[in-house]
Amino acid sequence: MPFRAAADRLPRRGRITRPDPDRAIGLNGQMPPAPRPTVAPLPEPDPVRCRALADDLRAADFTSEALRAAWGPVADTAIARGLRGPARAALGDRADPLAVLGRLFVLGVTEPAGPVAESVPHAGIEGLLALGLVERTADPDAAVRPLAIIRPQSFVDEQGEGEWQVASDLDEAALAGPLAEGHVLGVGGASQTLARLQLPGGGADRGLDLGTGCGIQALRLRRGVRRVVATDISERALRFTRLNALLNGVDDIHTRHGSLFDPLEPGEKFDRIVSNPPFVITPRVDGVPAYEYRDGGLVGDALVAEVVTGLGVHLAPGGVAQLLGNWEYREGADGAEEDGLDRVRSWVADAPVALDAWVIERERLDPLAYAELWIRDGGTAPGTPEYARLIEAWLDDFARRGVTGVGFGYILLHRPPSWRVTLERYERVRGTAEATGADLAASLAAHARLVSLGEGPAGHAALAASVLRVAPDVTEARHHRPGEEAPTVIELHQGGAFGRVVAVDPALAALVGASDGDLAVGPLVDAIAQLLEVDPEALRADLLPRVRELLFTGFLLFAD
Repeated sequence: MPFRAAADRLPRRGRITRPDPDRAIGLNGQMPPAPRPTVAPLPEPDPVRCRALADDLRAADFTSEALRAAWGPVADTAIARGLRGPARAALGDRADPLAVLGRLFVLGVTEPAGPVAESVPHAGIEGLLALGLVERTADPDAAVRPLAIIRPQSFVDEQGEGEWQVASDLDEAALAGPLAEGHVLGVGGASQTLARLQLPGGGADRGLDLGTGCGIQALRLRRGVRRVVATDISERALRFTRLNALLNGVDDIHTRHGSLFDPLEPGEKFDRIVSNPPFVITPRVDGVPAYEYRDGGLVGDALVAEVVTGLGVHLAPGGVAQLLGNWEYREGADGAEEDGLDRVRSWVADAPVALDAWVIERERLDPLAYAELWIRDGGTAPGTPEYARLIEAWLDDFARRGVTGVGFGYILLHRPPSWRVTLERYERVRGTAEATGADLAASLAAHARLVSLGEGPAGHAALAASVLRVAPDVTEARHHRPGEEAPTVIELHQGGAFGRVVAVDPALAALVGASDGDLAVGPLVDAIAQLLEVDPEALRADLLPRVRELLFTGFLLFAD
């Protein structure tokens, strides 16, 4: 799965660059595309009314935990899969504020006006109308129809637990059909992934959320950064970002309208940049919907390439950028496949400033699986003529450009205070383990410590003098053939972070096992060499580079 679980196949948001109409080509001989729905009127983020609505939601105990308890875990899982029937059935005809607001704003159900008015005594129905969150039905005294959803989003970071109320456009379950191309997405699995991966702020001064969508990354960034600029090409997205900031009482999030880096001032720099860009590869053909929340309007993975190469000049020295993205694997001129991670490496190399890079590919999809994923994501049902038409468009595009697969993953870029690049790490990490920003920060801190130790003989000597300890989440597994005393395979398993599994030999396993914060690495290696009856210097040369890797990946920790 692309990032961590099936939920990560939920959509992206916030287009940040315009499509090129000159690239469009026709789909000859195919039926015309299905009509797309139009978006609702723009929300109106009024501070007074947002505070009043926040008071009403708080009084109703409108939280993810309370709602989950109200309709049960099975219905809660069904909602995540776009099915609202089980939750409606569980709530029945309950008329308390939690149930009424849950049906209205989470499930997108039209509700009688009376119970709605009783559920929002501070904001009132007029306040909801003014905010652009609801509309009256043809019979204004009978019912209120939602124009947006509001879903509580719980989170945990270095500051503790919290919860946001996040408003966005009605999803495909509430619309009972495909999304409008101007749709503003709420919090999906990918959004949660990037928010979880954001590094602890550490009191940084300025942050940038590039392509903010509904503003979830800006809210997360603001918890550790004093001032956040949030940009998007969609005015509708910026309205939702401002509304969500007000709804959650978060200040110093400033929105700017424009494409890619256009809204930024010349020379403007940030300590932190985050972006969940609209990186979905969409055929540039007539009749294929270009959803603003996921489609950057360029061919292939060019949008991610532009973001990667352009971020560096807007990073302050020592600043860090984090983004999600995908990259193509292509058939080369010689018939051999070009590695997708090598494409990302070339984008970083093309940046006008030197950048440290840590790129992690979590999954690779073949062209058919990729097309199916994003066509379903837009609300087009499998088995329909429209679904088949779109599949053909995607596969034709990939075949024409020689695309053999698409990788998904995370990109972390750091602008070193000097021009010296010390981190160039491009790797594939599979599995479903969920690393956090704290895990990434620990790896970066270990890397900085290792860099400070130096390289070559002096660096080896400094590492040999270091005292290490094994991380508390690390376990060891040994595999034996029946009847044999010596193991054929020894593995170190990481319980946290990315859940890595590393095969080690007896010497490295012994070193890790003896790293208890007491003796330095050098004496431990000497003792192991004596035990194994091998040359100590040769063993040091073999083990120390691998110890560096275990320190970066979090299997080993510096004891001081």
